[in-house]
Amino acid sequence: SSAASDVYKRQEYKMNQTFVKSVTEQLPKLGLLQDEPMKKHTTFRIGGPADYYAEPDISRISKLIEMAKACDMPVTVIGNGSNLLVGDKGIRGLVIGIGKGLSEIEVTEAVAQQSTAQDLTAQDNGHIITAGAGAILAAVAAKAAEASLSGLEFASGIPGSVGGAVVMNAGAYGGEIKDVLIDATVLTAEGELKTVTRDELDLSYRHSIVPEKGYIVLSARFRLTPKPKDEIKSYMAELRTKRVEKQPLEYPSAGSTFKRPEGYFAGKLIMDAGLRGYSVGDAQVSQKHCGFVVNKGEATAADVLTLIKDVQETVLKQFGVKLEPEVKMIGEF
Repeated sequence: SSAASDVYKRQEYKMNQTFVKSVTEQLPKLGLLQDEPMKKHTTFRIGGPADYYAEPDISRISKLIEMAKACDMPVTVIGNGSNLLVGDKGIRGLVIGIGKGLSEIEVTEAVAQQSTAQDLTAQDNGHIITAGAGAILAAVAAKAAEASLSGLEFASGIPGSVGGAVVMNAGAYGGEIKDVLIDATVLTAEGELKTVTRDELDLSYRHSIVPEKGYIVLSARFRLTPKPKDEIKSYMAELRTKRVEKQPLEYPSAGSTFKRPEGYFAGKLIMDAGLRGYSVGDAQVSQKHCGFVVNKGEATAADVLTLIKDVQETVLKQFGVKLEPEVKMIGEF
């Protein structure tokens, strides 16, 4: 509730003012926002206010985190918000959005000497794309296509950022980030820059070690292979048609709501349980694809959370399968 938020602000008033003063004096061009609605920063279009919100570039992020820590300010890092459900009470402390300030995309030839043997060998004649963590994955895939490079076609419709894609080993249509990732540059919890290889990231289905290590992904390198541009674009167009036909792109959502249970498909289980179109407030199990929960207008996080729990209970009761949310829940509910 707003009352709980007000209590927090009263308790931390002095700390907050110290933080604001530090940022204003030391990072005057940062553009720190206060009480920023998080629904503006999630594809679900849901979420209460963050006490503070900023989108620093690479030169400011370390300093900003330092200042927050000096004030005992909790820090939450998000990407494009495409896999997030933010609580209706918002997020306490500072939210850092990895966005346009870290969105450069660069294509270079793969040179064997500058890469590890396990990732690139002298026989490789591929290319490397280096992308900032704030770059949208679909934009990186488009850049690869223009350069006649194959390997990221599966990502051409994923709305998430490169950073988020690395964190959760994003995938679609049989492809995953781990298939093409060489390494990622991260900011450690101690404030140091570190390059972490694909193997060190321990990528598996919707998992990496990034959250448990407290890393912040700053950029990533992908190894791609040359292929005729028209073939790449033709396959991307084919995938785009599938998405439009099968996914509820007309409504805000966080993509697939549930992880794929081993041996099953979440959407089919939900459909077979008779939950197509099931609603709680403006949150609804999509009529088009039961694996998606959509926001039909003014859905709240509470609506979505209740719907998720209802779906889990119904599917467990009918089929004995426990569905786990793929969408990440953050903030205060």
